[in-house]
Amino acid sequence: MIRRFVEGMKQRDSRRFFFTYLGGKMAGTSLVLVGMLGLAWYFGAHAGAQTTEVAQTPVETLTNVVNPLNTVWVLVTAFLVFFMQAGFMMLEAGFARTRETGNVLMECIVDTAMCGIFFWAIGFAFMFGEGNGWIGHQYFFLSDAPATYGTTGVAFLAFWLFQFAFADTASTIVSGAMVGRTAFKGDLLYSIGVSAFIYPIVGHWIWGPGGWLATMDTPFRDFAGSTVVHTVGGVLALTGAIALGPRLGRKFKRDGGSFMVGHDMTIAAVGGVILWFGWYGFNPGSTLSAMDLEGIGRVAANTTLAACAGCLVALAFMYFRTKKWDPGITINGFLAGLVAITAPCYWVSPLGAVIIGAIAAVVCVLGIDFIEYIRVDDPIGAVAVHGICGIWGTLAIGLFATGKFGIPGATGADLSTGTVSGLFYGGGWDQLKSQAIGSIFVTVVVLVVGLALMYLIKATGQLRISAEHELEGIDIVEHGGSVYHPEFAFMGGGPPTASISGAKALDE
Repeated sequence: MIRRFVEGMKQRDSRRFFFTYLGGKMAGTSLVLVGMLGLAWYFGAHAGAQTTEVAQTPVETLTNVVNPLNTVWVLVTAFLVFFMQAGFMMLEAGFARTRETGNVLMECIVDTAMCGIFFWAIGFAFMFGEGNGWIGHQYFFLSDAPATYGTTGVAFLAFWLFQFAFADTASTIVSGAMVGRTAFKGDLLYSIGVSAFIYPIVGHWIWGPGGWLATMDTPFRDFAGSTVVHTVGGVLALTGAIALGPRLGRKFKRDGGSFMVGHDMTIAAVGGVILWFGWYGFNPGSTLSAMDLEGIGRVAANTTLAACAGCLVALAFMYFRTKKWDPGITINGFLAGLVAITAPCYWVSPLGAVIIGAIAAVVCVLGIDFIEYIRVDDPIGAVAVHGICGIWGTLAIGLFATGKFGIPGATGADLSTGTVSGLFYGGGWDQLKSQAIGSIFVTVVVLVVGLALMYLIKATGQLRISAEHELEGIDIVEHGGSVYHPEFAFMGGGPPTASISGAKALDE
C-alpha cells in the first residue's frame, strides 16, 4: 500500500487529486469543529449568565436556552421526516410495474408540493389552531403567528415545517394502493381533500388544542401518529382502491391468480430502508424537545427494536407458509413494526417494543391476505402496513404502556399530568378503552368520508384512466413516455428507436 502511494505521488494528476481531497477533508473538519466550539461557547456563556443572573431573569434566560435547542432538534427531525418521501417514491416504484413508475414518481413529487401549499393555507389552521374540540380556526395562511408554538419552546415556523412533513406522509400513503390506474387529475383532487381537510381535521381531535379525543377523562394517546398519520392514510388508501377497482389483468388468489410482481425489488428495498432511517425523525422528533434526553433515547431504541422484530417475524412467518425467503414481505414486515411502534414508542419498554413489532408482522401478513380475499388491489400493501398495523399500534398503548412515563414537555419529561399505564402493567382497562374508542371512531369516519370523496371524484370521470390508456401504459399516456429508455431492453442488432411500441415491449 505504501509503495503504491509513493508511486502514485509521482504522477501529477494523482498528487493534485490527493491534496485537493485532503484539503477538502481538512476544511470540512475544521468547519465542523469551529461550529461545535461556537455552540459550546454560546450555550456555555448563556449558562454562565444564568448562574449569575438567575435571581433577576430566570424565566427569560431559560427560554433563551430552550428555544434554540428545541427548534434545532425539531428542524433536524423535520428534514429526516421529509426525506421519507424519497423512501416512499422508491418503495412504491419498486413494487410497481415499469409502465407506471413515472406516474408514481410524479404523484409523490407533486403531492408534496400541493400538500405544502394547502397545509400552509388552511390545513395547519384546522389542525393546530385554537377552536373547539372538532376543528381549529386560527393561523390561516400562517397569519398572526407567535414566535413559538404554544408552550413547546419551538419556533412557530419550525413547528409548521415538522407538521407539514407529517401531513405529506399521510397523503403519500394513500397513493400506494392506487398505483397503476389512477388518473393524474384524480391524484391531484384526492390529495387536496386529504391534505387540506381530512388529515388536519382528524389530527385536531388528537393533537390539536382542545381536541375532543385528547381531552376525554382518560385521554386518547398517539405519540407520533399510528392513528393520525398511518390509520388515516391506510384507510384512505383502502377507499381509493375500492373506488378504482383492480388493475386490468389482476386476478386474485381466490380466483386462481396471484399478485402482480413489482419490477425492481432493489429499489423497493432501498426505499424501505430509507423510510426506516426517516422514522428516526418521525418518532424521536415527536418529543419536540431536545432536553428530553432519556425520552429521545428510549423512543429511538424502541423504534429500532420493533422494526427488527417485525422484519424477522415476517420473514419466518412467510417461510413457514411458502418455503421461500420473501423480500417483499420482509420489507413490509419491518415497516409494519415501525408503523405499530409509532403510537406507543414513548410509553413502552424495549421488551414491549419487540412484542409489538413481532405481532405487527403477523398482523401485516394476515392483513394482506384479507385485502386479497376481499378482492381489493393494493400493489404496495399500504392498507395492511399502515391502516391495519396502525390500529394495532394504537391499541398496544392500552396494553403495554408501563406507567413510568408521562407526557414530554419543553424542558423534558413532564410527570405532573400523570403517567400512561396499560392493562399488562396494572393500568386497568381505562387506557385500552380510550384507545379503542378513538381508533374505531377515526377509522369509521375516515372510511365513510374517504369513500364519499373517492366516489365523488369517480363520478366526475377523473379518478381512473380508460382501459385503452391503461393497456398502453399510464406513464406514456399521462406523462409522455416511460422513465426507462427503450434502448435498455435491446442488446444488439442496431440502434433502437424510441417509440410507443418499444416502450410497451418493456412490459411484455
